[in-house]
Amino acid sequence: MLHKTNTIKVFVTIVFAILTIACSNDDDMVIGNPLSTEIQTRADLTAYLQDVLEAKEVAGFAINIVQNDSLTYNQAFGFQSIEQNLFFNNQSVINIASLSKTFVAAATAKAIEQGHFSLDTPINEVLPIDIVNLKNPEAIITVKSLVTHTSGIIDDPSTYIATNYFVLPGQDMSTTGANILVNQLGLSITNPVPLEDYLAEYFIEDGELYSANNFIDVEPGSTWSYSNVATSLMGFVIESATEVDFATYVKSNIIEPLQMNNTTFNVLEVDFNQTAVPYLDKNTPLPLYGNHGYPEGSIHTTNSDLGYYLLDMTKGMKGQSNTLFSSDYYEMLFTEQLGSGIIPNFFADNHGVYWYKKGSNWMHGGNSLGVSSHMEIDEDGGFGFSIISNMDATFSGNSPKWEEVLSLIKYAIEQYLQNN
Repeated sequence: MLHKTNTIKVFVTIVFAILTIACSNDDDMVIGNPLSTEIQTRADLTAYLQDVLEAKEVAGFAINIVQNDSLTYNQAFGFQSIEQNLFFNNQSVINIASLSKTFVAAATAKAIEQGHFSLDTPINEVLPIDIVNLKNPEAIITVKSLVTHTSGIIDDPSTYIATNYFVLPGQDMSTTGANILVNQLGLSITNPVPLEDYLAEYFIEDGELYSANNFIDVEPGSTWSYSNVATSLMGFVIESATEVDFATYVKSNIIEPLQMNNTTFNVLEVDFNQTAVPYLDKNTPLPLYGNHGYPEGSIHTTNSDLGYYLLDMTKGMKGQSNTLFSSDYYEMLFTEQLGSGIIPNFFADNHGVYWYKKGSNWMHGGNSLGVSSHMEIDEDGGFGFSIISNMDATFSGNSPKWEEVLSLIKYAIEQYLQNN
């Protein structure tokens, strides 16, 4: 384990807090529109979004809008790489951070349809070893508690970042961004380890990260606590039940049926020549990185591919798609799973399978080092939209900037939808 100074520990804790709660709690407030008066046409929307990009000094972003069973808007703005003068486009590859959890949701639904387990299955009936909550050893953790962040498994801020994130070999390590990731956050330069090996450090008694700090003393299903490690464990539950590597299972059962040909959970398959550079700010590119616990936030995709996924989710919500599974399992994704009052009001009203509900929309978002994302679908499936960006919201001061950009973009999309 890396030893850090107290200053670095504080810095890591701030970043960790944003990577967990804030990164997945995209504020849905709509703020005033300082850039335009009304957005009626595609041209109006494009001009407005270009103004947002320039006024808020965002490196790049891309938008999908689905309405009435059609992808009606699919546009990228800004730069994939400022240094190389490469424009962000619909084929630019980007890590979508915790929006990846919705793909874990889809894989969960598929495995349930195939009869491998149910939402009520205790995970120790599926896993090769028993997972024991060291603060509540009698607790029975189920699939449902994992996919609703109510398992009692939590992320330990003192270990999560430096042990999960890693810088990929071959990056320019002389930059300010590289120095921040390696010397301030404590990331190693390495390739990914197998998911089973990563999780063994947390949940096997002689593991380096095995600790009561990985748990809270609660009954599963009773207390909400957003957990990346628990989501990585859900990936391994699927891997154990199906006897197929999780990334391969998602590729065969989710990615390929949707023809998302430039999407992968396997960071070693990513075409880095087409990858959007993650930015701390427009003057500070970060080196490319991965996550050992990759199911929780490491799918790489393109705006074009994400449009296929968004369209299928909106159709599936209405019972109009069986591309991934039958309509019952699309419905399960977007069915409220928890009792009232379990999820904090600041986060959401209720939970589906990873998707969460605020007001009349189902959504999920994500922020990781130098990237941000958000997807939102009307509860009736009438419309949906996605936003991906190589803008950081994890470091101190950047989260409010992303929330403002997100609110401006959502304001524009909502006006466009109302007028079309």
